[in-house]
Parts: sequence; C-alpha cells; structure tokens
Amino acid sequence: MKKNNLSLENLEAMLPDDLTQQQKAKAKTLFYKELALKAHKFYNGKMQTLPKAPVLGFNWFNAWYTPGVSNISTTIRDNNDASFELSNRGNLVAVVSDSTRVLGDGDCTPPGGLGVMEGKAFLMKYLGGCDGIAVCVDSRNEKGENDPDKIIDFVKMCQYSYGAINLEDISQPNCYKVLDVLREECQIPVWHDDAQGTACVALAGLINALKLVDKKIEDAKIVFYGAGASNATIARIVTTYGADPAKIIMFDSKGSLHSGRSDIEKDKRFYRKWELCQVTNPNKIETMEEAMKGADALISMSRPGPDVIKPEWIEVMADKSIVFVCANPVPEIYPYAAKEAGAHIVATGRGDFPNQVNNSVGFPGILKGALMARASSITDNMAIAAAKSIARFSEKRGINTDNIIAKMDESEVFPFEAADVAMQAIEDGVARKKLTWQEAYDWATADINNARESTHKLFEAGLIENPPEDMIKNALDNAIKKVKS
Repeated sequence: MKKNNLSLENLEAMLPDDLTQQQKAKAKTLFYKELALKAHKFYNGKMQTLPKAPVLGFNWFNAWYTPGVSNISTTIRDNNDASFELSNRGNLVAVVSDSTRVLGDGDCTPPGGLGVMEGKAFLMKYLGGCDGIAVCVDSRNEKGENDPDKIIDFVKMCQYSYGAINLEDISQPNCYKVLDVLREECQIPVWHDDAQGTACVALAGLINALKLVDKKIEDAKIVFYGAGASNATIARIVTTYGADPAKIIMFDSKGSLHSGRSDIEKDKRFYRKWELCQVTNPNKIETMEEAMKGADALISMSRPGPDVIKPEWIEVMADKSIVFVCANPVPEIYPYAAKEAGAHIVATGRGDFPNQVNNSVGFPGILKGALMARASSITDNMAIAAAKSIARFSEKRGINTDNIIAKMDESEVFPFEAADVAMQAIEDGVARKKLTWQEAYDWATADINNARESTHKLFEAGLIENPPEDMIKNALDNAIKKVKS
C-alpha cells in the first residue's frame, strides 16, 4: 500500500474492478465504519484542549490566573457582555445532545453520541475556525422517559459559558420543543443542526439544482419523504424562501400529511407536523405512487437505504427531475440507480458521491457568522441568507448536474458564508457587535487559516501521529471480504 493512500483520495481506485457499483458503494460504507472504530481507538477520540496564549515565563501565570485574573472576573461581573471579549466564550460552541437519535442508529445512550458530537466540534474548528465542545446529557426523568424540559433547563443554566449552542441528535418530538423554547429564552444563539442546518444546505442545493433545470421554486412540485425534524424544517424554510405549500406533499411513516390527519392534530407534541398538515397537500393525495407523478423534486430524509426509495417512483417524475436522498450512512437509493430510473440531478448526504447535500458545508460558517456578530439568536432569515450565500458562492465558481454545491474542502465558502450571516444578524437586529462584511470575512478567514495551520503544524511536528498504514489496509480488506461473501 502506497503512502499517498493515507489521504483516502484514491479510495475508488483501491477497490477491485470486479465489484459492481452497488458492491463498491457498500464496501466504502463498511470501510469507513471499521476505519472510524480503529482510528478513534488509536487517537483516543479526535479533539483536545490546548492553550492559545503563550507561557513566556512562569510569572505569566500571575496574569493568566491569580492574582491578575481577578480583574477579569469583576469586569465581567459589571458587564456580562465583556465575557465575549475577555474569555473564549465569544468563539465557543457547546454541541449538546441526549443521543436519542444518533444518525440512523437511534437511541445510543447519552455517551453514545460523543463520536458525533466530537465530530461536529472537529468540523467547527477545522472548517469554521470556532471552538466546540461535546456535551452529552441524560434527559431521562424518574419514569425513564426522555424529558425535553431537562435539556432545556440544562442549556439555560450553562449558556453563560458559551457563545452559541448547537443542538444535535435529539429525537422528535422533543427536538421541536427544545429548540423553540431555547430560541426564545436563551441570550445566545441556539441552533438545531439536524433541522435548521440540513434545511439551510438543502435549500442551497435546491436553488442551484432548479437553476440548472431552468425551473422556478414557486412553480415546483416537491415531494418530501420523511417528516422528521430535518424534512419538516426544510419544508418550512423552503416555503419561506418562496415554494408554494400547495405544491408540496410530505410523507411520514403512516402516510401523507394533510388536514385530515387527526392523529397528528391530537398529539400536541407534533405541532410542527400539524402546521405542515394544514398548508400542504390540499388534495389529500395518499400514496407515493400518485404523489410522485410529475414531481419536479424529491427530498428524502428518512431511513438508511438502499431500497427505501423505489426506482418506479422516480420513473414517473417530471422531466429533469431532482432527487435528494440524504439518509446516512446509506442513501435511500444509490445515485446510479436513481439516475437509471430517470433522475437528472441526484444528491446524497455523503461526500463519496457527487452532490453532497450535508450540513457540514453550512453550520461551521453559520455559527462563525453568528459568533462574530455576537448574535443573541439565529433567525430563519440568517439560515436563508446562509443558503443563498452557499448557492451564490457555488454558482460563481461553477455548477453542473454533478456539482451543484460547494464541498467541505472548498475552504473559501466558509468565511464567505460567515460574513453573509453576520450581516443578516445585524440587519435582523440580533447582533451585539457591528462590523462590515469585509471585516467579518477577514476575521473568519484568519481564524479558519489559524485552525488549519495549527493542525497541520502539530502533525508535521509529530505531535499528531500518522495513522498506521496497516490500519487502513486491514479495514479495506475486511470491507471487501464482507461484500464478496
């Protein structure tokens, strides 16, 4: 195995030629799962805490700690907003989860979410230049039920240590109440990335996909498969942007959403779904077979595939149809199968297929923009501004049917997005700090470059070890064996 394979950029070429497309896709999924386990064990996780101030001599501890630091405490006491400037609070995000809906794996127990939450913190730092810390909490009450009020109380108590809160992997319907209450009652931005983040990036991808097929969003018939936090929020954000709710049909596990769904109306915990029932699918179309006839776009955020979305559903869609199948770790239908069924543009949530519609291209820039503006909240306008920013950046550098949206490795998108979000925060009146677009862009760029260079220099100095080549080779060999067996 060659050393350049450590980057995994040549993974497709490393797979045997005798594998089918479906086998290759499955092998990559199995490989990444096994590699993740081996690599996390090798590194003992993927985040650490390091000083960002120098130790020029031991007398400096008298300034960094006692007695000098007393002046920091009293200054913040007299002006709480000074905490954003005199501590790391202004660049620190808590990634909070009760781990009740981790990716496609369901309830993983409170510590089971640490891998994902550390992953979010990793991406925040490397892509957005802001610090994140994983905070997994036990939301169970005395009856053993997951109680949203426990998460709400926890976040409200600890908010003064952070510049923003990123909610993650909280099961519905609890996630709705947690977000809505905390957005109203916290003094810092509370962002639910599974919902708002996914909605932001999905809208960005949809904006550019519709441009490529020369269709307008207000004319588009859109089918949503899955009615969880992600799709429910995408539908809300997309209609706020301009889609016609009467041309939207959404499905949950029991069927289509419409005003006759008394089961949803009765369960007050699902108030977000009931809101959609009242404004979408006025003709009360009941089946996917009927709903997909002439549909311009399908947005699926449901359960891992690959046999969840049927090819025959895609076959009856409109010409130049758009299909977003974003379940992780395996899309609801593999892209090649969706294309064979007639889809013109296909996007997934994975980076090893064309058109990754994944919130990783959104939340680092969004949170950085909110932090720089010292925002008290992240408004829907700020989320839409981020979507438009990503779409505009992507179009400027060039888009096509296999490249509708910027990728994670296009580092320039994040400061561009962060600056647009900061400007929207100022316009919406939720910013504590005023700055120009260029000031925000330069600030974000500097912090992102610092984070990347620091990581690379630690690696070059041997303070971050190289992963063993055998670890990668063994993980790949095992994946190939499982696929072939």
